[in-house]
Amino acid sequence: MKQRWLALAVIFGLGACQAVAPAQVQTPEIAEEASQLMPVAGMQGRIDTMLAGMVQRGELAGGSALVWVDGQEVYFGAFGMADKEAGHAMDRETLVRIYSMTKPLTGVALMTLYEQGLFQLDDPLAKYFPEFADVKVYAGLDEAGEPELEAPARAPLVIDIMRHTAGFSGIVDDETMVGDMYRASNPMALDKSLQEMIVGMAEIPLLYQPGDRWLYGPSVDVQAALVERLSGKPFAEYLKETVLDPLGMSETDYYVPESERGRLAQVYEVKDDGTLVPDPSNDQGMQLPYARYRMSPGGYGIVTTIDDYMRFARMLLNGGELDGARILKPETVALMARDHLPETVGDRSWLPSKGQVGFGLDFAVRVAPPAEAAENYGVPGEFFWDGKASTLFWVDPANRLTAVLFVQFVPFNAVPAHYNFRNAVYGVRDSGAGG
Repeated sequence: MKQRWLALAVIFGLGACQAVAPAQVQTPEIAEEASQLMPVAGMQGRIDTMLAGMVQRGELAGGSALVWVDGQEVYFGAFGMADKEAGHAMDRETLVRIYSMTKPLTGVALMTLYEQGLFQLDDPLAKYFPEFADVKVYAGLDEAGEPELEAPARAPLVIDIMRHTAGFSGIVDDETMVGDMYRASNPMALDKSLQEMIVGMAEIPLLYQPGDRWLYGPSVDVQAALVERLSGKPFAEYLKETVLDPLGMSETDYYVPESERGRLAQVYEVKDDGTLVPDPSNDQGMQLPYARYRMSPGGYGIVTTIDDYMRFARMLLNGGELDGARILKPETVALMARDHLPETVGDRSWLPSKGQVGFGLDFAVRVAPPAEAAENYGVPGEFFWDGKASTLFWVDPANRLTAVLFVQFVPFNAVPAHYNFRNAVYGVRDSGAGG
């Protein structure tokens, strides 16, 4: 049971925050007209000072960052240790666990099938997974303490699994009967196939009415299962053939062979007193980099290098193409990078902690400038995501900029690496201390 909890926490545990009123949708085209170009001059010194300072103060064991602007690399730096205990320095060849930064890769793979006309965003999920045809929605407990179930007001749609509005439980923080059922049956166990996962999930009621809430959960794993069902290929194989190999992302995989494990960064737990200790969950409950499993999750599990992931980010900035490899059409990337959360979506869980953002198709989308100094800096029209161990990437079309930050610590945002890195990139505020 402890291992199950650790595995679930790895997938979903990113924290919580107060909700704010939904912002108005703003497209990248509008953002480009409204934004100011950031200063490239001085970026090298700003980021060096920020990363070196966090390492020297003991806030990070190590970290690396890579920034491209207008088709040119303008910054790379690596500081500190990838693995202090093993004596391995952080460098350009370091492999890191990106956890939920796997999700945008999955979304892109799925949208290649959208371009083939194999599904529409407003298709009912049950069209492809009949297992969900009779799914019910949890409506609380009756006077006798028994669960009450009701029919969904509308069917969960494909777009719901791409914007986290399908009704699925968040699992880790869900103290209802629905959360108990997920923890008891563990349909996302790595020794199951994605199709077996669907069968198990369909036996559990939805936690809320589809479209009513934004709640992070197993939706992107369902996307991976949909890729399998539509393509007829295992998800990892399809991802490799259609996204990773064409982009030259040869260091990106769910599995790290034993001969390469010396390059794998340690994930550190930030203790209450600020000290860093190796995260015990690396060796319990989730062993994806060290063994091959039946399930290749859509929502987490990829290990990669900073240059590999930058190629993915640059492809998105370039409208779906990089170095002659066309992954998606420009209009498909624009569709993914647009806010798809309607104003009727009330509870947005901790999404507002990311700033003035909505949510597109597997990316957060910045819809307004920062409202206060403590908020992470960003330009409207930017789309981005991060991972449990505090990795981060974003695409800023207005400035023709892509940025990737590789650090490895938990809990997520335990130290203000994202805040400091964004400030250093754009030359705003004080990039040496968090907010």
